Amino acid sequence: MKKSYLFPTYNKYPVTIVKGKKTTLWDDEGKTYLDFMSGLAVCNLGHVPEKVKMRIQEQLEQLWHVSNLFHTKAQEDFAEKLVEISCADLVFFCNSGAEANEAAIKCARRYHQRVLENGRYEIITFEQSFHGRTLATLTATGQKKVKDGYLPLPEGFVHARFNDIQSVRNRITQKTAAIMLELVQGESGVHLAEPSFVLALSDLCREKGILLIVDEIQTGIGRTGNMFAYEHYGIEPDIITLAKGLASGLPIGAMLGMEKLKDAFSAGSHASTFGGSPLPMAAGLATIETLIEDGLFERAKKTGAYALDRLRNDLQDYPVIRAVRGLGLLIGIEFDEPVAPFIQELHQSGLLVLQGGTHVIRFMPSLYVTHDEMDKAIEILCHVLSKWKAAQVY
Repeated sequence: MKKSYLFPTYNKYPVTIVKGKKTTLWDDEGKTYLDFMSGLAVCNLGHVPEKVKMRIQEQLEQLWHVSNLFHTKAQEDFAEKLVEISCADLVFFCNSGAEANEAAIKCARRYHQRVLENGRYEIITFEQSFHGRTLATLTATGQKKVKDGYLPLPEGFVHARFNDIQSVRNRITQKTAAIMLELVQGESGVHLAEPSFVLALSDLCREKGILLIVDEIQTGIGRTGNMFAYEHYGIEPDIITLAKGLASGLPIGAMLGMEKLKDAFSAGSHASTFGGSPLPMAAGLATIETLIEDGLFERAKKTGAYALDRLRNDLQDYPVIRAVRGLGLLIGIEFDEPVAPFIQELHQSGLLVLQGGTHVIRFMPSLYVTHDEMDKAIEILCHVLSKWKAAQVY
């Protein structure tokens, strides 16, 4: 591979991808791969979905960019659709998940300081969480590895133990403005929030006048078997953050919030030059319409349940496997040793998967993934595990 002129911020796999369609990717040597990464849960409709492509092509002929100082139909239509399918009333558009979480943090603080005038600013987040790479969102993240070399970090973030309501209670003070939660901690290993914990947390926020922010960057847009993961738990967050699968691969982020937050984000309080540009808006609306029209939520539930059953059954004879867990098509396979060598073997065998923490492999295929494709992925995984098991014996 020729010299790269990019900063080496990624440990890139030794594969150059040149083409994608549905759940298949091709490299520059013509080799095909079954894609169970979906661009880090971005390509929920698979690669190059037809309806989204057509909508982008239509938009390309009309308008690429205009300042947010003007109205655009594409932005208003997509905002209306997001309000229609969620519990929220208002939308702020940006370009990524980190920016959506930045907006949520700013909105929560400004709501308390400028609307309620109580001066609150602290955000409680959780150990093992992941909320982004900006200075504020990496500080919010409950993992030390993302903070290395970036001191001093912004103040105002406190970490509680996941699924431990007493730990949250112990960290609430008169400064607490919001609690930010992932309902499935994907990046650190697919850890699911317990329903009793989530309900208690929602009640606690209402009791204390604290905003509840649910980070749906990875879990939103059908990934878990509902449009949003919070729907599994029967709660209504004050703020929801979205990105990744929202526009089928075009850069996008969105912060959704309740009507009471409107005065917190008044004119001039926050902005994004490219947030809400016509191309990702068109792609986003087509993505949501396709999810609904093709019944992909129910499909993700059924295929995810099928995958969990097969994985738990087929992997029970491999001592290296510690657990299999997931929600919808966000599945984690936990090993009792680091998974990096296994991932390299899986990639070489034609199955692209993602690491979660150090000991977990994530399955995050397209929501269109078939049972045959799931079977093939599990067969490749078992083949690699069998080679490992044989090596251990000899």
